[in-house]
Amino acid sequence: MPDFRQLHDEEIHALYSELASQYEIPQLKRDDPSIKYGLRNADGTGVVAGVSNIGSVQGYYMEDGVRQSMPGKLYYRGISVEDIVDAHQKAGTFGYEEVAYLLLIGHLPTRDQLEKFNLLLEQARFLPERFQEDNVLRNPSNNVMNQLGRCVMDLYAYDDNADDTSMENLTRQSIELIARFPLIAANAYQAKRHYIDGKSLYVHNPKPGLSLAENYLRMLRKDKQYTVEEARLLDLMMILHAEHSSNNSTFVCRAITSSGTDTYSAIAGAIGALKGPLHGGANAKVMEMFRGVRSELGDTPSDRDLGDYLDRLLDGSAGDGSGKIYGLGHAVYTESDPRAVVIKNYAMSLAESKGRGDELRLMERIETLGIERILKKTGRGIAMCANVDMYSGLIYDMLGIPADMYTPLFASARMAGWCAHRLEEAATGKRIMRPAYRAAQIRAPYIPVEER
Repeated sequence: MPDFRQLHDEEIHALYSELASQYEIPQLKRDDPSIKYGLRNADGTGVVAGVSNIGSVQGYYMEDGVRQSMPGKLYYRGISVEDIVDAHQKAGTFGYEEVAYLLLIGHLPTRDQLEKFNLLLEQARFLPERFQEDNVLRNPSNNVMNQLGRCVMDLYAYDDNADDTSMENLTRQSIELIARFPLIAANAYQAKRHYIDGKSLYVHNPKPGLSLAENYLRMLRKDKQYTVEEARLLDLMMILHAEHSSNNSTFVCRAITSSGTDTYSAIAGAIGALKGPLHGGANAKVMEMFRGVRSELGDTPSDRDLGDYLDRLLDGSAGDGSGKIYGLGHAVYTESDPRAVVIKNYAMSLAESKGRGDELRLMERIETLGIERILKKTGRGIAMCANVDMYSGLIYDMLGIPADMYTPLFASARMAGWCAHRLEEAATGKRIMRPAYRAAQIRAPYIPVEER
């Protein structure tokens, strides 16, 4: 069948030209303080859309109506994420499953409760009959995130009670999604790798008794081999990505939930939001930028050469032309992003063991020099820090995880947070979210087609 785009390229271009002319001159007054563009207040803080017991993101405090910087803090159900990570690192245990329980149920589990929860996840991990063959392997996508959104929607058809929004049923669906999503993600990547990239296909089933992080590495690698240090670092990354309530994809999940629709629709919407390069896709953009720096300057450039390159990134003459140094800055955090701090604290030993210490040190120099240049260029009056995306892509790369899987891994970890927020919105929201847009053009006459 002829390609629609090739047959109608001229017509599409003509329509686009008509459309583009509508935006050549700004028609909306963007200086109206009553309009919260991007759901942001005039001082850059987020518009409060509700109240949540699930997570807390703290990056500044207000003094006399002015934002003041502070070290960043992230809490899950009131518990510092740094304390959670430290406890599991010291005990040599995997913590993501415990975090998933904490986010969903609202408190830390006892040993017995955690063992039962892990068993539930293990038993829920298996996909419906023929789902993998018919929905994952048979229909690969050039972008794994798009396939994941579709596969989550496909799960609706395999759920005999898909539209039941009782809390018990939502809890069951949440457990199944947390358990199944990593398997779908790993195999969606293998399908893309084989059918689109032309490489060998290997599909591994999850192994009972392993943590989610261990199974992830096992399913992604041809030989199914990994070290305990690698698995614990991936587990750490998943803990750090599990929840961050003030974000776009969680808002999308809650907004869709507020309409009363099914779980699969709400989670698919969150996946689509996370895919964007301004959200979960940012770690891949950081690595793209980092490869450009290394390609031109090597791993140990002088401060002068590195600074000059960063200036070129900011003026759009280097990198992707966006004028951005990816991985720097955050909507809430000012002095520090606690997730980035934790990653750096635990990542250097792995970097040194893999002979990649120079790369991590180069990333730290990009952070330091980049912040200096951004603050100088923008005249920003409040502190600025690296965000979690600055280092997560490099850690995934050191773990041998392909770039196609950076954002799917993020989504796999965030599934617990999304499901917790869906449960909370369904139980407490009770009102559809309906933001308003002000009309820029109020009246226009209808002109008969013969007179146009």
